Amino acid sequence: MTCFPFQTSAASGSNSRLPTLASKAFGFGNKNDATVDIPLDTVNDAKKREKELATWEENLKRREMDIKRREDAMTRAGVTIEEKNWPPFFPIIHHDIAKEIPVHAQRLQYLAFASWLGILLCLSWNVIAVIVCWIKGGGVKIFFLAIIYALLGCPLSYVLWYRPLYRAMRTDSALKFGWFFLFYLIHVGFCILAAISPPIVFHGKSLTGILAAIDTFSDHALVGIFYLVGFGLFCLETLISLWVLQEQKESLEKGLVTMEDVEMAVAEGEQFACRTLLVRATTIVLCACDVISD
Repeated sequence: MTCFPFQTSAASGSNSRLPTLASKAFGFGNKNDATVDIPLDTVNDAKKREKELATWEENLKRREMDIKRREDAMTRAGVTIEEKNWPPFFPIIHHDIAKEIPVHAQRLQYLAFASWLGILLCLSWNVIAVIVCWIKGGGVKIFFLAIIYALLGCPLSYVLWYRPLYRAMRTDSALKFGWFFLFYLIHVGFCILAAISPPIVFHGKSLTGILAAIDTFSDHALVGIFYLVGFGLFCLETLISLWVLQEQKESLEKGLVTMEDVEMAVAEGEQFACRTLLVRATTIVLCACDVISD
């Protein structure tokens, strides 16, 4: 006797449905399956990129080896590579006293560096004071003269006397010391004349000297104050420059380079400068003659 008459039929029905459910498409080998196509071009492009990267890496290594070989050759030849590192926010020159200048000469080099920064400050303040004078009715000519002084004085002071001294400190070159002394004396003379500012030489108020300051006080007190500050800066720069000359002379007397060597180097530098000026003057005259003849 069966207590559950529908047990056999239900079981048979459930068993009959299982194969049906199992045979439905679940993405495994049926006609409704999604196909994934892997294009051969992508594989080829990847291999091509790998080859290009490998070639680029080889070229980069070869260039690095060439640069290193050139640097080694320049080092053996005594040529130093100077990397621009000053000022830090916009490097335009190479300057590293602590690493490149001998310890016994660093004090003098720092003093000369202060002198170079001083002339930059003097010329910059001179432009500001002349602008104030121009605004108060001083004329535009003095403004242009002040701009010319600044544009010429700032780079020439570095090229003509500060950089030769810096390199002379590294190499103990008598010629570079002589070049420094020659142009630094010109620098000291300019500072003295600028502090006095005679109207005959510098066209009146284009430099902030004591005579220009006295002259401007009668018209505008504010302009006179600016000129007095400039006069004080030029006086301070003159004192620092004379101090540098004295310290440099004492260091040379104590070192390997004697004053006789420096004097000979100065004479050679003057002769070289005279020869250069003579050649340029001759070239200009010949060009002028050609123009006239044509």
